[in-house]
Amino acid sequence: MFARSLLRWPLLTLLAMAGTLHAAEAQVAVAANFAEPIKAVAAVLEKRTGHTLRITVGSTGRLYAQIRNGAPFDVLLAADTKTPAQLEADGLAQPGSRFTYATGQLVLWSADPARVDSQGAVLKSDGFRKLAIANPKTAPYGAAAVEAMDKLGLTTKLTPQLVQGESIGQAYSFVFTGNAEIGFVAMSQVLEGGRLKGGSMWVVPQDLYAPIRQDAVLLQRAAGNEAALALMKLLQSPDTKALIRSFGYGV
Repeated sequence: MFARSLLRWPLLTLLAMAGTLHAAEAQVAVAANFAEPIKAVAAVLEKRTGHTLRITVGSTGRLYAQIRNGAPFDVLLAADTKTPAQLEADGLAQPGSRFTYATGQLVLWSADPARVDSQGAVLKSDGFRKLAIANPKTAPYGAAAVEAMDKLGLTTKLTPQLVQGESIGQAYSFVFTGNAEIGFVAMSQVLEGGRLKGGSMWVVPQDLYAPIRQDAVLLQRAAGNEAALALMKLLQSPDTKALIRSFGYGV
């Protein structure tokens, strides 16, 4: 009996090694608004397949520039549809691989639980010094914030109070650290388990800005990368869509 048990160990070891040998790694460029959800998705991917992700987070515009300059990414999870389409046109992405993995929602948020009211009327008040937004030239959530301010007729009033972050992640950081009392950020940054983590927020009505459709695209260097292919498949699965929805996205 003991001898038979010993004989099983080499087989178990070989099986474990085989699983490790077949595990792959993909380098993924991720728009800053999706920084937290991608961690949860990566954990699911590794548990199910053994594949791992090396994640780089930044503004969509900055990530695009890095890809154009030869950064070794396999997948881009953008915060818009334009950038993945442009990468296809540039010959840097695999044709036909694009799809929308999430639709973002813009919120006005403060770390102060009493600062932001449910109608966003704080924007019309004198109750703050600084309003944080992401750079509208490189970050789609920043462009959405500018569009919302324009439609509210508040651009002239608010412009002197703006502080710009390179990405939506930096805009969130400005508010979180108190360098700005309020800021336009992604809903995904302030929710946990479908609930507000802290502070106060106003969900910006979606008729105030164009839909923030976020597309994923497989880049040319990912050909044959099993981890990249598995990630693209996982993002389209019903349970992953439910996970993404819990962070405040539409899918």
